[in-house]
This record gives sequence, C-alpha cells and structure tokens, in this order.
Amino acid sequence: MLEASNLSKSYASPAGDLVVLRDVSLSLTPGESACVMGPSGSGKSTLLYILGGLEPPTTGTVRLDATDPYALKAAGLAAFRNREIGFVLQDHCLLPQCTVLENVLVPTLVGEADKDAPERARTLLAQVGLSDRLDHLPAALSGGEKQRAAIARALVRQPRLVLCDEPTGNLDAETAQVVADLILRLHAQQHTMLLVVTHSEALGARFERRWSMSRGSLTV
Repeated sequence: MLEASNLSKSYASPAGDLVVLRDVSLSLTPGESACVMGPSGSGKSTLLYILGGLEPPTTGTVRLDATDPYALKAAGLAAFRNREIGFVLQDHCLLPQCTVLENVLVPTLVGEADKDAPERARTLLAQVGLSDRLDHLPAALSGGEKQRAAIARALVRQPRLVLCDEPTGNLDAETAQVVADLILRLHAQQHTMLLVVTHSEALGARFERRWSMSRGSLTV
C-alpha cells in the first residue's frame, strides 16, 4: 500500500519560501490506479517525485508497504527505488547509444543478478508491440514507440508502484490513446499500484479515481 500523509514542499527564495505542495494526503492499494489532474505548475510533478523517492518532502511522510524511503540511507534509497518503483516520464529518457532491449534492461544492471530479466524484457517488448525493434536504436523509433519502450523499462523489475508523469504529453491524440491503453492494460496484468499525473482530460477520463491539483493543494 502507498500512503502519503500531510506532504508539503517549499523552496527558499529571496522573496521568501516558495510553497509548491500544501498538506497533501493520498493512498493507493495493490491493483488500484488513479490520476492527479491539474495545469502545469500546480505541483503535480513535485508530488510524483516525492512519492517516487526522488525528492524529500519538507514535511509529511511517505510509506510504501510500511517502508519510509526517506528513512533509508542514500544507497538503500537508491536500491529501494530501483526495485520497487517504475517511472514513465513525458520524455522517454532512452539512452541514445543503447538498443531498445538494452534500454529496457538498464534498471536490472544494478543490485542482485536477475537471470530472468532478458526474457522478461523480451516479453514486455512483445506486449507493447516492439518485438521487431529489439536491436534498433531510439533514433530509429517513432515518438509512440519510444514511449512504449519506456513503459516496458518501467515494468521490467516488476515494481509495486508505477508513476507516470504526463506519459502522453508529447504524443498526438491517436498515439496518446494507444499509449494510455498499454499503460492501463499492463497495469491490470501486473496488479501494480499506478498513479498518473496529467493535464490531459482524455487521459484523466480513463481513471475511476481522480484528484485535482491546484496551487499545490489536492482535492477529490
């Protein structure tokens, strides 16, 4: 279970503290999916980074199955994030010098050896329709294909939590629908917890649980 309680985030500035999140609380259970909707600058991405162990909150707590990632030392936090959390970002962030298959396997290159990872990566790439692109470099892929590879990469470690930051933001409407279909279908198959942040009404409408974010505050 993911539990976030009374999260706030502020940054010091010459004009005083800049408040980005204000007393945000939410929870997700295994197999559940939800989205946070709001305009750019509302605090959605900051919330996602805090939930994903990338940015500590100023106040409040995050727990994933009773583990507080911010109570871990740096190496433990990195290992926890790699093992338990998958990320899909607006920019696919594929390594240009690596093939599609190599990109998907990147999260498995640290930590304990995972002998099943190559077969799992190939299976995921087949599920997202990229079986014939395994040896291609990202430059040879379309925008939608790059994002499908990023989805496979996010799932290759079989994480408990998948976080998506504007996963369809750089795609045309038709491709965005294909990518949204894939995210939701693979989420259902793997029974993960899924949280998507987006300003897209079309994507947000795909979720039964929806929150709105405005000026750092979260509302149902």
